Amino acid sequence: MRVARSIVRSRCMALVVAPMLVLLLLLLSAASPTRAEYIVLRSGQRLQVTGYQLNGDTYHLQLRGGTAELPASEVAGIEPEEVFYPIPHVETSKAPFRELIQAAAARYAVDPDLITSIISAESNFDPKAVSRRNARGLMQLLPQTALRLGAKNIFDPAENINAGTQYLSELLKRYNNNLALTLAAYNAGPQTVQRYRSVPPYRETQNYVQKVGRSYAQRKSSPHGATSAKNSSALPLAANPSPATSYSQP
Repeated sequence: MRVARSIVRSRCMALVVAPMLVLLLLLLSAASPTRAEYIVLRSGQRLQVTGYQLNGDTYHLQLRGGTAELPASEVAGIEPEEVFYPIPHVETSKAPFRELIQAAAARYAVDPDLITSIISAESNFDPKAVSRRNARGLMQLLPQTALRLGAKNIFDPAENINAGTQYLSELLKRYNNNLALTLAAYNAGPQTVQRYRSVPPYRETQNYVQKVGRSYAQRKSSPHGATSAKNSSALPLAANPSPATSYSQP
């Protein structure tokens, strides 16, 4: 009789615990952020999807607004979405490699606070950083971009910062010191910005533009900002930069 009662109590406990575990799993899954990926088409277009499944020669795509089917022959590749974490604030005057940053800033007439903000976002000051898309070093340059700009050792801080700042200077001139477009092009490539004639509608790029823009604005408002008045006036920053991926540096 005691055994039977024990079995009944165990079954009752299981009936109570099971729904609680299910509810807990649902809450955990709801709390987890949805990771997106990009379906890269042969035409160059990129589709942001939350899931996909290959059925025979057809991709079944899960989009934020519904579903779609796409011939596998049209897909050139699948890329993960980059995740940008909050940028830790480091004043330019106290940042690592500040002498190299100041030298490159003076050489190419680029605001050192902007260089520092980009390095912070791109590599968190790790000169050996390598992204999933093979961007390398402090300013996360692609090897072909680094070579074009004269950086033979892409992991050397001096060469990387010099080449990255030169590239940043080219973008600033190209977009008439429009910071949002410059940052979008640094992240997604000038070709992508040209195709959309604005900040591309990629969440990754939009997050990048917003986070680097906020970091830069914070440095500009700091009493310890490292920028001269000349450089500061050369880089106007909108109060709310346009929201803005893969690297496609020329």
